[in-house]
Amino acid sequence: WVEKHPGLGALGVIIIYILATIFFIPGSVLSLGAGFAFGSAFNSTIQGVLVASLAVFVGASIGSICAFLLGRYLFRDCVLRLAAKYPIFQAVDKAFESNGLKIMILLRLSPLIPYNALDYISGVSSISLWSYSLAMVAMIPGIIAFTFVGATASSLSDSTTKHGESHPLLRAISLIVGVVFAILGVSVAGYYSKVELNRILEESETTSSNSVEEELMNNHREGPLISEQHQVI
Repeated sequence: WVEKHPGLGALGVIIIYILATIFFIPGSVLSLGAGFAFGSAFNSTIQGVLVASLAVFVGASIGSICAFLLGRYLFRDCVLRLAAKYPIFQAVDKAFESNGLKIMILLRLSPLIPYNALDYISGVSSISLWSYSLAMVAMIPGIIAFTFVGATASSLSDSTTKHGESHPLLRAISLIVGVVFAILGVSVAGYYSKVELNRILEESETTSSNSVEEELMNNHREGPLISEQHQVI
């Protein structure tokens, strides 16, 4: 059906992904399924991955924005209780004030907070809707990796059922190697983004503690001056 109606198939993926994001359904399975479906619909694996990735990205972006707005305006009390389960959110929320876009990009690349929870929790944070929306570009590497795995599974399935293919083993090996590199790429990006995020959070905590110390020192210096003024009066 997707092969005959690719446009409707892409629209169906978008709608399903929006609902899945809002209702806390993990999107990784849907991304794999979209890659498998469009990989079977097109003769080219690359074309199938591109169409599936575009549909998933659009659906995930709209769904994330909906969850963000729901968390900010409708389910704020419930989301605050959810945020309490992730201690890192307290530190992240402070860093949002100065590095909102960068922090959100790093959170999208790292697995510290699940995507579904992050969408709602971000709604009760200090990040703006604009920065939150721009940071969605960081979802693209993971989306491509999952849809590529699904399209590869579809291609391998087709190669085993079709006869007369000249080098089925070579094709299977090349596809598997591609999957391995895709997963490694996403894992490396997640690792380094986590390291960078920790560094930014440490700097933010250091800056906040220094500002508190400076304020205490200023209060300490102003105290004697005030007492001296009272004595003069």
